[in-house]
Amino acid sequence: MEKARLPSPAEHPSYQQHRRQLWTQILIPILVVTLILLAVTVITSIATFRGNGEVERWAAISTIWIILPLLSAGLLVLIFFVALIYGLAKLLAILPPYSGQAQKIVWRIEGIVRRFTDGAVKPFLAWEGITAAVKRLTGIK
Repeated sequence: MEKARLPSPAEHPSYQQHRRQLWTQILIPILVVTLILLAVTVITSIATFRGNGEVERWAAISTIWIILPLLSAGLLVLIFFVALIYGLAKLLAILPPYSGQAQKIVWRIEGIVRRFTDGAVKPFLAWEGITAAVKRLTGIK
């Protein structure tokens, strides 16, 4: 009997699609962006370091481009914290009645647990008390 031949991973259609997507959706965009950044760097360097280049102006422009991502990230963090504060304020307006009910339930559970543990320990404490009284009366250590 012949065994059924499974296709190798390289022949599988999903693997071939993955290879195409790797190039079209990941590697080519990264290469394009890298080339654009390299071109901007070269053009900036040529414009800056020529005989009539204005180093101060290009330094200010570079500083702006460095600060813009930081400002954007800071704005996103600020928006996140404002939304968090707003949500917590709304939650605190709703929460007190329910937290009081939850506290009452926890107190009831605490009472039940306390009674159960006291009841479970009571025989041992009584036994220890009896043995301690016997030892004291008889003088045994």
